[in-house]
Amino acid sequence: MHKKIGILGGMSPESTVEYYQYLTRAYTERFGDYGYPEIIIYSVSFQPYVDWPQQERWDLVARGLSEAAQKLEAAGADFIIIATNTMHLVFDQVQASVSVPMLSLLDAVGEAILGLRSGDLAQRMKTVGLLGTKFTMEKTFYQDALARRGITVLVPDADDREYVNTVIYDELVAGQIRDESRAGFVTIIKKLAERGAEGVILGCTEIPLLVSEADAGMPLFDTTAIHAEAALNYALR
Repeated sequence: MHKKIGILGGMSPESTVEYYQYLTRAYTERFGDYGYPEIIIYSVSFQPYVDWPQQERWDLVARGLSEAAQKLEAAGADFIIIATNTMHLVFDQVQASVSVPMLSLLDAVGEAILGLRSGDLAQRMKTVGLLGTKFTMEKTFYQDALARRGITVLVPDADDREYVNTVIYDELVAGQIRDESRAGFVTIIKKLAERGAEGVILGCTEIPLLVSEADAGMPLFDTTAIHAEAALNYALR
């Protein structure tokens, strides 16, 4: 029996859909049937998770996500993933609130950068760029987690961070994909490469909807795909 996957989603709806589609489609592509694991989704109301970070009320974020995680556990989830990057800032608090395991996106991304998941150790990188919400880029939870693996994380300058954040909240979470925004992201990625980034983490689960490796001309780490793949493998283990 496969483990039941609990998805803590709704932040945003776009990313939650991407996780669900990846899990189901990747299974079918791999095995040729539709016997993918059962998936339980708890979709929170997104607005508080926009407002609370703006107010620096991460205690409320942690409390709200903990309550949602407990509902997933009560519904029968064998393990839980948070389907967004930024909210991993309170990952430890949420994990402490439930007895089932949670799979960290940060751990999965770190292993991908070092080639541990693919087995391609020759491609391991030491310096990567990071794009995401302002909270993901300006808080240090990504830098701290990857530094423990010997990876240096670079973020864009203040103006570019503001631009990336605006595109995420005003366009991507609403499903709007604009060519001019893609060009803007590619320019920022090139700046990170000039500063020494060997690859760039797409540290917001909506960014892969906008930009690809073909656009950027360098390796990009799609955190949605990486995290969802880790969840699928764990469920099938």
